[in-house]
Amino acid sequence: MDSIEAYLAEITAAIRPLPAREMPLAGAVGAVLTDDVTALHPLPSFDNSAMDGYAVRAGDVAAARSDQPVILAVAGEVAAGDTRRHDLLPGSALRIMTGAPLPAGADAVVPVEQTDGGTERVAITQAVTPGSYVRTVGGDAQPGDLLLSAGTRLGPVHVGLLAAAGHGAVTARPRPRVTVIATGDELVEPGGQLMPGQIFESNALMLAAAARQAGCAAVQYPIVRDDTDLVLAAITDAITNSDLLITSGGVSMGGEHDVVKAALSSLGTVRFRRVALQPGMPQGFGTVGPAATPIFTLPGNPVSAYVSFCLFVRPAMDAMQGLFRERTKQAPATLAGPVKSPAGRRSYLRGILDPEVGTVTPVAGQASHQLANLARANALIIVPEEVTSLEAGTSVEVMDLP
Repeated sequence: MDSIEAYLAEITAAIRPLPAREMPLAGAVGAVLTDDVTALHPLPSFDNSAMDGYAVRAGDVAAARSDQPVILAVAGEVAAGDTRRHDLLPGSALRIMTGAPLPAGADAVVPVEQTDGGTERVAITQAVTPGSYVRTVGGDAQPGDLLLSAGTRLGPVHVGLLAAAGHGAVTARPRPRVTVIATGDELVEPGGQLMPGQIFESNALMLAAAARQAGCAAVQYPIVRDDTDLVLAAITDAITNSDLLITSGGVSMGGEHDVVKAALSSLGTVRFRRVALQPGMPQGFGTVGPAATPIFTLPGNPVSAYVSFCLFVRPAMDAMQGLFRERTKQAPATLAGPVKSPAGRRSYLRGILDPEVGTVTPVAGQASHQLANLARANALIIVPEEVTSLEAGTSVEVMDLP
């Protein structure tokens, strides 16, 4: 059997990052920057009010108190988006809206809550100091300041920042396009009618959702029956619009039911092997098609498929965007119950981690088909290859489940 480390190293060595391209901000969420991005303009680009209230000279209201308000004449109003020049004369105030430019001569804003809200004359009940409730030009970023570093996967706040700083587009690696193909005569679409011996298809739905959670654009291919020609046709079709393929099922039985192996024997460079892993020992990886599209052939049991995704597929997805960081972060915890593991294979057992007390409780069922128990877990308990059992109270490494 291949070790987990050797198999993962083979995968990451074969992955080539997607080419970077310029893309509009509206379509950039999930993309990864290839260059640092700096501010083109000061942010904000002008002094403006942080509150609805009154623009004043701080010295004019220095004596204001709740029991002895300062009365100022209201000389007008400045709204957000007002591009006219406004001058504030000593001894007066201007009504001002949040985001409106600070008038020339003003050095502070009095929030409306600290006044009587007057429109011709205003009673101000609290003193302010210069700069109070004013967003100063360049207070968030100055031209040339670093906004985002290369390697940042763009989220909603990132694109909001870039837009606020005047960037209409960025150069980044796009989200990988992923197609998930489930094979099997026994599979029925969820919501349909089951016949004896049939099951609802869940793996493709689960794996496509996991790929989206990992930042990819993922789709499910319609269920493919156990026919080598149909599987080959599905893979050939999916290649045209995919940067990465995932299949589930058809890799471990041998003979006529081993349709994914048979289909890929004449297409690409996929190598099937056994990995020293529990669950998920049967694995396949390689490239297919003229663009050498990476393909993972995962086991059909749902827990095996999901654990395989976490350990092998998700790091490959990161690598496609130029991110080669370690995703399977581990942390110590104390076992709250005993566990067993097969000799010679590293087990990833489902558990419920309590980070506050530092314990992890194994779930009741660890079979590779028990999806309900996987759903109850929030972590994987890692049992090394040379260990076959651990007692409660033992310190173990755990890996968070996404």
